[in-house]
Parts: sequence; structure tokens; C-alpha cells
Amino acid sequence: MTTAEPHKSDGIGKDLVIYVCLLLLAGVQFVIAYQKIDMSQMFWRMLTVACVEASLAALFFMHLWAEKRGFLLFVAVFTISVLLMLQYGWTDSFRMSVGAPFSKVM
Repeated sequence: MTTAEPHKSDGIGKDLVIYVCLLLLAGVQFVIAYQKIDMSQMFWRMLTVACVEASLAALFFMHLWAEKRGFLLFVAVFTISVLLMLQYGWTDSFRMSVGAPFSKVM
């Protein structure tokens, strides 16, 4: 009969550092929101900060940083492909408000 080792914990220090980083990134978004910049610049800056926040949250709070590199790559590719495939479905939603654009009533 073998005895199992207790689960080793890294402590709460790393989680607190990531949490503070996420709070700082949220503060950066607040600063970007109140800048007098063009809307396209604001969009790209906010999108960049949001992607960094989402990556940090997924890597550390979902413990993806401890997984094998192949699984991490699979999750990244799968997530990006799902988001890109959503692009093709969004155009269909306009039909509810404006109807089918190229249909003719006979």
C-alpha cells in the first residue's frame, strides 16, 4: 500500500500578484475610457488590454499555465477558431431587423 503525498500548494502569493495585475489593467481601461482619442484607437487599446486580462485570468486562475504545452495550444486554437466562426453567424442576425436584403416579392 502506498501513501499519497499531500498536494503541494504554491501559496497565495502568486494569485495575489495576478489579482493586483488584473486590477491595474482594469484601471488602465478606466484611464483609456476617459482619454480624448479617436474611437478606433480606443477600441484597439481596450481590446488589447481585455485580451491581456483574459489571458492572465485563464492562465493562472484556471491553472492552464501548469498544463502541458500541447493542451494549452489546443485551448488557444480552439478558442480563437470559435470566436472567428462566430463572425459568420452575426451577419445573419441583421435579418431579424431589416429582413432578407436580396429577396424580391413576386
